[in-house]
Amino acid sequence: MSVYLGSFGKVELRRQFDGSELSSTINTGDVNTTARRFSFEFEHGQLITGDQIEIKSTDGSALDFITGYTDSSAKKFIHVNELGGIRLYNSFAHAVNGGVTNAVVLATPGNAIPISVTVENEVSRLLAQVSSYELNTERETVDTTTLSDEFRSRINTLMSGSGRMSCFWEYTGDSVKELPNYLIELSLRTKVGSEFHARFYLKAGGYSPDGSATIESDDVFYEFNAVITACAVQFSPDAAVQITADFITTGAVELKMDTFVGEAVLQEDASDILLDQDAAAKLLLETDL
Repeated sequence: MSVYLGSFGKVELRRQFDGSELSSTINTGDVNTTARRFSFEFEHGQLITGDQIEIKSTDGSALDFITGYTDSSAKKFIHVNELGGIRLYNSFAHAVNGGVTNAVVLATPGNAIPISVTVENEVSRLLAQVSSYELNTERETVDTTTLSDEFRSRINTLMSGSGRMSCFWEYTGDSVKELPNYLIELSLRTKVGSEFHARFYLKAGGYSPDGSATIESDDVFYEFNAVITACAVQFSPDAAVQITADFITTGAVELKMDTFVGEAVLQEDASDILLDQDAAAKLLLETDL
């Protein structure tokens, strides 16, 4: 019998909106071409650094404030400063690091452009500094006992889920993982909700406590969508700063077992086929062992 230690689990999060969108207008004076930065009216905290957003012109006009762009929509990663100024980037890492160097070059638009903005992240990222998590599932029942019954009887009805995750607080220094500060930012979103997609791993690949090679690459994880309902920060001078986020699930909670190895689909020159949502994402092929 193998004993699995919790220190070999992990949490993956994927950013997403709750289906809402932000609507505004980009005026000619909203674009600073020297700083490669623009702005539009939205409440602070609704868009977060590292979000991959899709900007669409609602009248079908070209997004000509992006240099050389002739389409009516664009999908980019963003860096948001303290005043709500936005820079666009082609990768998550560049967006998190910020700065002018890797920002997309902007131009002054010919006219005001009415836009809608949604978050369109498609890549799950490892949540850094996780110290613990818990996931609870509960099934409700209905009492169907009748007067002639000697024992109480019940039937199953709806299921629900809830849980909590705790992390050591960190807000900068990593351009690959999702940093715990994101949970605080997510909990403060109002207009677009605090929803996320998650995978909570009971067993991660590369770990086999009994040394069995046949299960070393297996993953066992819960997968679900959830909404953060509370976020607390624990701060004291004699301990590391920690945050705790409570959540409830918003749909099905699935326990999945990944027992196959995904091999990359390669181009003719043996290079990876990269996906447009992230420079590190590549197309995989499912193969049965």
